[in-house]
Amino acid sequence: MKKILVVDDSALMRRVLCDIIDSDTRFHVEDRATNGLEALDMLSRKTYDAVILDVNMPKMNGLELLKEMQKYKISARVLMASTDTREGAKITLEALELGALDFIHKPDNAADCRGEVFSKRLLELLAVVSDSKLPVFEPAVKQQEKRAVTDKMATLVKRHTVSTGGRKIVAIASSTGGPKALQAVIPLLPADLRAPVLIVQHMPKGFTASLAERLDSLSAIKVKEAAEGDVLQNGIVYLSMAGMHMNVTEQGGKAVIHYTDEPPREGVKPCANYMYESLGGSGFDEVVCVVMTGMGADGTKGISNLKSNKKIHVIAQEQNSCAVYGMPRSVVNAGLSDQVVPLEQIAQEIILNVGVK
Repeated sequence: MKKILVVDDSALMRRVLCDIIDSDTRFHVEDRATNGLEALDMLSRKTYDAVILDVNMPKMNGLELLKEMQKYKISARVLMASTDTREGAKITLEALELGALDFIHKPDNAADCRGEVFSKRLLELLAVVSDSKLPVFEPAVKQQEKRAVTDKMATLVKRHTVSTGGRKIVAIASSTGGPKALQAVIPLLPADLRAPVLIVQHMPKGFTASLAERLDSLSAIKVKEAAEGDVLQNGIVYLSMAGMHMNVTEQGGKAVIHYTDEPPREGVKPCANYMYESLGGSGFDEVVCVVMTGMGADGTKGISNLKSNKKIHVIAQEQNSCAVYGMPRSVVNAGLSDQVVPLEQIAQEIILNVGVK
């Protein structure tokens, strides 16, 4: 039975979270803390299989606790419990940089937290986080070293590439563990990438704009939340907004973002299958499909359908670097993958496949 530490300043929310966790025979709430300061003391003395950490708390908030854990080299698998406010989303994404492995959107109403949807999602993510073999903290210097490698590669590609074989586009699908994984890929892409980049990341409403802003602040390449009518341009990353399905349509010879409001597909909205299938009618000559960490099989059907209309190259994230090897496994098992690479190599494979201006 896995030992869990729950950190939340609300007595009611602590009770709800603990009831959900203790209802599953895989887990046991070992300790409870009302703020980051209490949690830091517990973490310095005991080891837990996972920590559920609130964002906003008195004395020491979730972000401050993660910074202290880094400072004192206290390693723990952390699942953030976040509100959907703009500030809450921003702090949550900073928490992923500081070592949190994933996050769950915490409803404002405790009654909604007791519902089946939240309970199921909490237990799913808790299982993922507590089983994770991923490194909790990555020193900033390591990320800088990776950036130097891809910058050098981009320079070599620019110098030696004679032709990239027509118009190309990169289309990325990611889910559980995706926000953290995207922060290990997008900042390594050069500003003069010879292709637009589309991303469908399964997230609650309120988080995609903050994720786009966060990635943009970390990257040389421009990142934005895709807006209706955006004309796709090379060297720009377009992140789908939550709650709608992102498609690409052709208007006057230009590729344009178009959102549709069909029901969830594969249980998610946005669904990457719609993105991939819409590219079948686009003017791009080749689609580089990248399928990253996530539960389920989103992306597989869309890529399979796309393959009958377009030349594609499919990159799947390798199992050991995934928080959840669901979506990439589905693509690999379907025989659709051309490459299976670890997370740290995805950016360089994108660069090699589409080129640099």
